Amino acid sequence: MKWQGVVPAITTAFNPDLSIDHEFVSRHIKWLLHNGCTGIVALGSLGEGATLRPEEKVELLRTCVSAAGSTAPVVAAISALSTAEAVRLARQAAEVGCQGLMVLPPYVYSTDWREMKAHVDAILRATPLSCMLYNNPIAYKTDFLPEQIAQLADQHANLHAVKESSGDVRRVTALRSLTGGRLALFVGVDDLIVEGIQAGAVGWIAGLVNALPCESVSLFNLASQGDWAKAFELYDWFLPLLRMDTVPKFVQLIKLVQAEVGMGATRVRPPRLELEGAELQEALTIIRNSKLEVRN
Repeated sequence: MKWQGVVPAITTAFNPDLSIDHEFVSRHIKWLLHNGCTGIVALGSLGEGATLRPEEKVELLRTCVSAAGSTAPVVAAISALSTAEAVRLARQAAEVGCQGLMVLPPYVYSTDWREMKAHVDAILRATPLSCMLYNNPIAYKTDFLPEQIAQLADQHANLHAVKESSGDVRRVTALRSLTGGRLALFVGVDDLIVEGIQAGAVGWIAGLVNALPCESVSLFNLASQGDWAKAFELYDWFLPLLRMDTVPKFVQLIKLVQAEVGMGATRVRPPRLELEGAELQEALTIIRNSKLEVRN
């Protein structure tokens, strides 16, 4: 698969009983792809993957693959408590037709490079699918250093991309230098996308795109084309919303933006709870000050 462009880390829509709303997921994916997105990542942090049962994960991936069809690839985020569970999910993702994997460190357990490398090695070897490594030391307490990523790239021919979410744009330039451009580098922090492209990133695993695909694709394209005046004009407008992707309640906030544009609901699975009170009003003020177009 080709790792490039704006690839939403999709939210998982829930029915009122908190079962997965497969009908909406399918419609949402088709809408995102129609508006210029180049792929779909499912089961990630934004998709509340940690709250989904193993069988729900496979069912959700099937829905995503069916909805995307031949239009764009579906990438399964692979994270679990154990290496065996992660390997099993990777193989199931391949079986249902996913074209790529996004490889995460294990939930909860943060350890040294020897153990972490063994975990990642096992997932990369589990299938022949094209893989992206996800580096998010802020959320997962594991930092894949550029030198370590280069080592993985040397040893695994199917490691083709990195989602870099450390918040340090210098990681993009370091990875470009160490790997000779062999890896496709993606920005994984919404409010760092323009700077990331300036440093050499070729893709964006995006969050606010779930509600605002047109704006997200336009911003990415303007920056990629070097049209900096227009890019920064759009970026300045977008930043208050993009910053919602960088706080602990990013799932609730992004689903709230989706609801405000008529493309989704605010339902989340516990331990998350929907926003309320002053917290909700503050978020709504930011969203409504942006004068978003309702697109139901």
